[in-house]
Amino acid sequence: MSERFSTVDFGSPEKFGSHLFRVEIAAARKEPVLIIEDYGYRGLEGGIPREEERVVLERSVWSAIADIARREFNDRLKTAKLPTGRWHAGTNLVDRLLGKELCVLAWAAETANEEQLPIICSKWAALRPEERWWLFSMTVAEAGLPEDTARGWRRALFSALSDGVKPSPGRRRPRPVEQDMFRLPLFSEAE
Repeated sequence: MSERFSTVDFGSPEKFGSHLFRVEIAAARKEPVLIIEDYGYRGLEGGIPREEERVVLERSVWSAIADIARREFNDRLKTAKLPTGRWHAGTNLVDRLLGKELCVLAWAAETANEEQLPIICSKWAALRPEERWWLFSMTVAEAGLPEDTARGWRRALFSALSDGVKPSPGRRRPRPVEQDMFRLPLFSEAE
């Protein structure tokens, strides 16, 4: 029998000690928003810190990206038949993989202006989760702390996701259906 585990906020396991991300949203509207990676039980072992701040966002930037992240994450949580979440003042717990994706969005948006933010959100939403995880890994390897703004991969994320024009409302191109690689002729059985 499979054990059903319960989650809180955005797919974060309710169990204490899980590797997750925390989004700290202060009640005061002028205070910044912090995204922190919490290593859980793995923290403080083998040179791994207990937690690491990943990004500090101005409240206006957070307000511009919060809705697209919430919608994207809730769509995925619904697909997995898990409870959905909403952003609230205080500590918001986010699943480890969703937290990585949120960091990619936050890093790309942290230095953007008002015109660039909708473009960044649109291009981030068009990325596959696996692409976002890879971008997180590449970025965190050299520029994953709050003081690393506009360095290395963080600068590249901003450049890649902010370049373009603001998407017209209600007009999204459907992504083409990709064939399963294992059903291609290359893998068909020899006759």
